[in-house]
Amino acid sequence: MNDASPHSRHVRHVLVLPDRDAAEEVAEALTERFRLAEEPQLVRDALAGEDDAEDAQWLVVVEDPDAVHDPEQLHDLAAEHEGWREAE
Repeated sequence: MNDASPHSRHVRHVLVLPDRDAAEEVAEALTERFRLAEEPQLVRDALAGEDDAEDAQWLVVVEDPDAVHDPEQLHDLAAEHEGWREAE
């Protein structure tokens, strides 16, 4: 017998921020506001064809194994720092 709920699903939220400082601020705010079980992962995402560090976006990856975090709230937090949440 499977104990997993048929409605539960693991979600990975990806927030896109304009620079590392913004990504670090969002990661800290996420940990405080959403009481995450694990810290968000920060990933540098260079834009295609660009070698300059100034042309990089930063991703904040939030694992949401029980799909409990509201995507709109995550989007709003990213937007406060000139970013957005990637749609699934």
